[in-house]
Amino acid sequence: MLRIQEAVSAAQTFELMKKMLGHLVPEAELMVKSEIAFEINRLKKEKKAVILGHNYMEPALYHSIPDHVGDSLGLSRISASTDAERIVFCGVRFMAETAKILNPGKMVLLPARVAGCSLASSITAEDVRRIKKAYPGVPVVTYINTYADVKAETDVCCTSSNAVSIVNQLESDTVICLPDEFLARNVARETGKRVLFPGDMIRNGEPSMVVWNGKCEVHEKFTVGDITAARAQFPDTVVVAHPECPPEVVEASDYSGSTTAMVDFVKHSDAKRFLLLTECSMSDNIAAENPGKEMLGMCSIRCPHMNEITLEDTLECLREDKYQIEIDEDIRVKAKKSLDRMLEMSA
Repeated sequence: MLRIQEAVSAAQTFELMKKMLGHLVPEAELMVKSEIAFEINRLKKEKKAVILGHNYMEPALYHSIPDHVGDSLGLSRISASTDAERIVFCGVRFMAETAKILNPGKMVLLPARVAGCSLASSITAEDVRRIKKAYPGVPVVTYINTYADVKAETDVCCTSSNAVSIVNQLESDTVICLPDEFLARNVARETGKRVLFPGDMIRNGEPSMVVWNGKCEVHEKFTVGDITAARAQFPDTVVVAHPECPPEVVEASDYSGSTTAMVDFVKHSDAKRFLLLTECSMSDNIAAENPGKEMLGMCSIRCPHMNEITLEDTLECLREDKYQIEIDEDIRVKAKKSLDRMLEMSA
């Protein structure tokens, strides 16, 4: 089947977008966005650019312009190996920073002035240094959802898809896992470690995980009550939760995994009805690719930072080489070590 990215005209782009997204996006909106998408796809070839799109992008963007889509780990691997002259990252700032850390000689563009992240903003490099001083010699595992200066203070980065594996590979009784409290708690449960907060004492011989109190402003809002309500109305619902959700929500769900793991789970499941506890756009993106399966429209929680990325701003960004990502070289070199180690341990 012809991909939208391969359309040879704006009219063909519209027809392909309508066929895939017509039940999710109003036709008038698709008419406007198809013209923008076609121009982006034309321009990226001219400027030798690659467009990366995170799973949380709105459907009209997600399905029309990215050359690659996925989660943080998958897109990190792609950004580390691309031969494109420009990388346009349709995601949030820490993702574009990661691409720049791995590709210092390439132009990396973020199609928004800010596109921040509540979780990434919850911790600073100085916070990490204080924790390391309190627990000397304890390895630091930092979620990729952080800014470059925090990565620079880290032994190894992780994503929601490889956190458990990386913690186990470290073979350390005690691990510092930053900054997402809920992800760390979920990893601690799976790896058999007791949860500590900075300042708590380590008990000799007891596996422990020092966690930070950072949270994603989207995932922290999901509750067990959301699951109970869905199952009461639709008993056949399969509940799929992201590991950034509170531990009690993850435990009450039928499956938990990274965004790419969630996509694959729905695709290969025999179930017909799902409730996805993550950013709402992803439910629409999965629905577009699985027309025979129903995503319950009970999610009203959107990420305001991901939603800063639009087709209009992506076109302007690419036309003008606008919003280039720059990182201090000393920080970049240090941060790259933690990312390289993550990629090595995830091979």
